Amino acid sequence: MKAVTSALTWVTITLLVLVLLPTLLVVRLFDRTPARVYTGRTFRVMGSWVTKLNPAWHVDVGPVDTAALHPPYVVVSNHQSQADIPVISLLPWEMKWVAKKELFDLPVMGWLMKLAGDIAVDRKDPQSRSTVLARATRVLRRGTSVMFFPEGTRSRDGRVKGFHDGAFRLAIEAGVPVLPVAIDGTMNALPKHGWQFSRADVRLAVLRPVPTEGLAPNDVDALRDHVRQRIVEQVATWRGTPPEAADALALAPARAVSEAGEDGAKSGAHTGRATRTA
Repeated sequence: MKAVTSALTWVTITLLVLVLLPTLLVVRLFDRTPARVYTGRTFRVMGSWVTKLNPAWHVDVGPVDTAALHPPYVVVSNHQSQADIPVISLLPWEMKWVAKKELFDLPVMGWLMKLAGDIAVDRKDPQSRSTVLARATRVLRRGTSVMFFPEGTRSRDGRVKGFHDGAFRLAIEAGVPVLPVAIDGTMNALPKHGWQFSRADVRLAVLRPVPTEGLAPNDVDALRDHVRQRIVEQVATWRGTPPEAADALALAPARAVSEAGEDGAKSGAHTGRATRTA
């Protein structure tokens, strides 16, 4: 039954994409806004239909403060699966997404992202990051928000990984607030390398904006860690666990100590055997 439902859902998504491409072309033709706001917004709204039309997913979007509707922001979210993209597209404003170059190389989907004015980052090219930040700065100056997944890739176990600095450096340099977004429940909604949709109860929350007025480049680390901790705490609250259980970095030192202890025990065992042998 799951396979049949998933197949029918993919057929629906395919038909939606076939409708979306010519629609987006028409909107882009008449979109005179500097940041292609109407084109991008059309793409997000139709993309969010993937979530609405999927019978396996139930999405709970928390209340959105009306202040969040007035960009620009540097928006950052944790990342659990590709399902995050249509779920976050439910938010009622336009923002340009910073995404890996490989997505832009895909037929149809890549064309749609380019039409919408999204920003490609080539993770194999160190110079690409400076180009991305320059483009993102222009978008912010035109009054449109920019969206980042600062973990850089999806979390394999649902715990929040470490954040890269780029989004927070951009926010400080551009003088705009950071808008944290927390998401949970998408990790198994669409498994990596799989095609069948799993039942998922997804939660999405827009947290309070974090201002950057008065911050300098040497405040990037503190801003990054503060925003990340708020997202970790929201995910932990949903799960009913302490924040450490939702934080991949919190468990890393414990794992390192455990592994060191195991290595020490093995070393001691080998030493003991060597002594007995001698």
